[in-house]
This record gives sequence, structure tokens and C-alpha cells, in this order.
Amino acid sequence: MNPQEAVVLQQLVNGLSLGMMYALLALGFTMVYGIIELINFAHFNVFMSGTFFGLWFLAFMGFNKTSRPLSGLNLVLVLLATFAVTMLVTGALGAIIERLCLKPMRGVSGTAPMITTIGVSLVLQALILFASNFANNVPYPGLVPPDRWAVLGTTVNVTLKNVLLWVSAIVLMFVLDAFVRRTWLGKAMRATAQDPEAARMMGIRIDVIILATFFIGSALAGAAALIFGLYYGLTSYIVGYLAGLRAFTAAVLGGIGNIPGAVLGGLVIGFVEALSGQFIGNAWSDAVIFSILIFVMVFKPNGLLGMQRPQRA
Repeated sequence: MNPQEAVVLQQLVNGLSLGMMYALLALGFTMVYGIIELINFAHFNVFMSGTFFGLWFLAFMGFNKTSRPLSGLNLVLVLLATFAVTMLVTGALGAIIERLCLKPMRGVSGTAPMITTIGVSLVLQALILFASNFANNVPYPGLVPPDRWAVLGTTVNVTLKNVLLWVSAIVLMFVLDAFVRRTWLGKAMRATAQDPEAARMMGIRIDVIILATFFIGSALAGAAALIFGLYYGLTSYIVGYLAGLRAFTAAVLGGIGNIPGAVLGGLVIGFVEALSGQFIGNAWSDAVIFSILIFVMVFKPNGLLGMQRPQRA
């Protein structure tokens, strides 16, 4: 393998990690849109809040930026506990936002509900700034050992962080897929997305379905948030905008409202960001990503896997 091929392969490894993280975050956007056709911009800062919730829980357990890496069962147990708490708290935050801010707006036409989510997002950002004493670039504990392995004896490396990120994201995606396809609640969510009035006549409680959708989507944002913090080793009050905008782009690119499309869009954005950052420059990554989005929207307006949705009355 020549040096140029090694660089491409290394960036594909990095792009897979970015793509998995964006896919988890994009799933929250696409699930909410699929149910109530609302673009939830508060999701940006639910994700950002999740990075701080995970950090504060780790601090509660006694871990800080000077903590030594863990290994074996200790690492697994700490990560499982932190994932569980972070996902529960962000899921509850999403449910509270839906009940307090968005449920009263249900049935209101126009852009008012979407603008409400923007306002909620800004309020969340202000609350986290206040709670964190206006700290920026807050370091995460270095819990994951810096282990790395060469791929097929080349200079391409896969780190333990990469492996943990991939495993976490794949497990969560499979669990979500099984939940949506096989459980009663998942089937009710699909029925509500297809025809809410018919679902209501069949006895499905639409309010409960919408609440569950916000909880699950926000919990996935919490998982992505913890992955972000552990992978990059820091968090900040602006990460919601930086990562959330790419995740929203991924949801639109794949076909917003389509769960497999969100995963595909996340992977595409991750690969494009990694490769363009390497060969063109990080300053041009966003230009390349949005140029691809514009191109796809021109020739396939419903996204890569999206289908034309009937207009609801």
C-alpha cells in the first residue's frame, strides 16, 4: 500500500467514526419529522446539553481531567452507566420540551412551531452556559486508553476510541431498528407517521406516540453527545451548532423522515468531511458538504432514500 492509499484509508476510518456520530444525532431529527413533520432545532442543544450531562455524571463518580484511563470491566461498567444516565436525562429533557413548549403549538400552522424550537435551543444554550460558569472547551476525563492497532501491517491505525464508537453506534441502531419493527410502540409510531388520523381511529394514543418519539430521539442525541465528548476529549456550548448542523444536513440528504436514510446521510457526511478536510482543507469541508447537499436536492428533492410524502390536511 502506497502512502497516498494509506492516507485515504485512514481518512475513511476517521470518516466512519464521524458518520456514526452524525447518524445517531440525525435519527432524532428524522424521527420527530416523520411523526409530526416538525424540524426540531432544539435538538442541536439537547445534544450539546448531553455532553455536559455526561461530563457532570463522570465528575459525580469521581472522574476528572487528571483521571487515568480505565481498562477491562471497569471501563465497560463506567461507560454503560454514563451512557444510561446521559440518555435518560436527555430523553427526559426532550420529553419536557415537547410537553411544555411544543404540545401547546400542535395544530398551529406556519413556521411558529419551528421558530419555537429555535427559541428553546437558545434557552438551553444559555442555561448550560450559566450552569457551567461560562466555561468553554471543557476537558473530558481521559477514560479510554490510547490503544491503537495497525490495519494489515500498514501505517493506518484504528484506535480503541474508534472501536468503542462503532460498537456503541451499531448496537444503538440495531436496537432502534428492532424497536421500531417489532414492538407495539414501534409499530404505532410507524402507523402514526403514515396516517395519524387513521392511527387515532384505531385506538393509538397520538400524544403518547409523540412523547415517546421525542424521548427516544433525544436519548439518541445523548448517546451521540457522550460519544462526542469521549472521542474529542472536550465539550463546549457551541458544539450543538457545529455537530447539529451536519447531522441535520445528514437527515435531509438521506431523506428526512426516513430512518435508514438518516444513517446513510450521516455516513456520507462523515466520509465527505474527513476526505475533504484531508485533501482540500478543513476550511472547505462545509462548502463541499453543502454543495453535495444542493446537488442531491436539485436532482432528488426527497433525499437519497426518501419518498414523496402525501400532504397532510
